[in-house]
Amino acid sequence: MTYDRAKLRQELIRDEGLKLRVYRCSAGKRTIGVGRNLDDVKIRPSESKALGITTASAIAKGITRDQAMVLLDSDIDACERDLDAKLPWWRGLDDVRQRVLLNMCFNLGIGFPPKPGAKGEGLRAFMNTLAAIASRRFEDAALGMEASAWHRQVGDRARRLEAMMRTGRA
Repeated sequence: MTYDRAKLRQELIRDEGLKLRVYRCSAGKRTIGVGRNLDDVKIRPSESKALGITTASAIAKGITRDQAMVLLDSDIDACERDLDAKLPWWRGLDDVRQRVLLNMCFNLGIGFPPKPGAKGEGLRAFMNTLAAIASRRFEDAALGMEASAWHRQVGDRARRLEAMMRTGRA
């Protein structure tokens, strides 16, 4: 099954916002478009060639809505590749739950699972939640999402994604 990409775009725009000028995100990173981190991700060479922009020009002059949408699609593609590489079972989920994982990956990054005695990072730090999703225990997965620091940090976004995980409905 494949997810509804148009719905995912709308959900990410709602959750991340759409800004055509550079701003500082909650982590202090220079950001533009729909959550594009210009400090770490920058404008990739292929994007620069296709769009006629660079990281420097985006910072100095901003971008257009069309350019922001191309960057958003590029970031969604990167999340798909990360999920395919690290959590390949995600493709077997229904549309709504695929979008939940893509949204979380977009927000958190794919990250890595925690090592004994250490903290993990990104989506893969949600080890118990991911195990629950993989075994189709969606209520347990939603409870794991609710119990996280991420839930407290992103508020309404987390509540929406938890409800989607729980019910399979957007």
